[in-house]
Amino acid sequence: MSSTTQHAARLFGGLSGRHRLPSAPLAPDTPLVVAIHGGTYTSAYFDVPGASLMEQAAACGIPVVAPDRPGYAGSPILPAGEGTIRGQAKALTRALHDAWERYGSGTRGMVLIGHSIGGAIAATIASEPGELPIIGLAVSGVCMNTPAEHKPMWEQLPDIPIVEIPPEAKAQFMFGPVGSWAPDMPATSTRIAGSGAPKAELVDIVSTWNANAPATLARIQVPVHYRQAEFDHLWICGQGEVDSFARALGASPRVDAAMVRNTGHCMDFHRVGRSLQLQQLAFALQCAAELPR
Repeated sequence: MSSTTQHAARLFGGLSGRHRLPSAPLAPDTPLVVAIHGGTYTSAYFDVPGASLMEQAAACGIPVVAPDRPGYAGSPILPAGEGTIRGQAKALTRALHDAWERYGSGTRGMVLIGHSIGGAIAATIASEPGELPIIGLAVSGVCMNTPAEHKPMWEQLPDIPIVEIPPEAKAQFMFGPVGSWAPDMPATSTRIAGSGAPKAELVDIVSTWNANAPATLARIQVPVHYRQAEFDHLWICGQGEVDSFARALGASPRVDAAMVRNTGHCMDFHRVGRSLQLQQLAFALQCAAELPR
């Protein structure tokens, strides 16, 4: 089954991004996957050669759309005060209604895959879906608590809308132990998908998510797939944190939560990336197959 990734200046809802749609007719019980990237990466996070969720989805016959969140690539930055996790979720919710109209035909519903800040945003959308046909949520690289020292660190960033993180510092945050990733992946991923990030979201994820996460997760009423890296330098990690995250999802009918050993924050770019992505896509297929007809 062949397909082609296309990047568009305006993918849907006024946002830029990329999509890959199967060229053959969709099989029964196929979901539409919406992939929401994290901070300091564009939608190309999901299409880096050798670590491409979109390529994996194409092999499974699953259509995928990946918007550039507000403030990334060709998507306009949100006004002051709206660049929070909740503000981003509201902007993306509006765009996803358009995405469903354009790309949802023939699918059973929408499964959100979110990474890092994108995971927090995806969870926020899933907690208040409105009329969006969300049938599942898969998140990675997001916990409930950040180290106390991160808040002043992010707040001390330059007082400009978009901040750039030096590649060397970024690699220290995003990657796990040497040997858990290919030697060229830090440079390749930054070259293809790296970006400046809106300061507002970097500050907000360490300022309000800790307090808002329990109530947000408690409102989610669809199945959830959750994976967290053992060596994630952006979050307070551990099996206890994974268990707390899973317990907070009390309204979800099915929760699959686990720690992934010997890997770092951007799991997609590690040796376990292919396994993670295939698990997420299998989860999306299962969500679609479980729906009554």
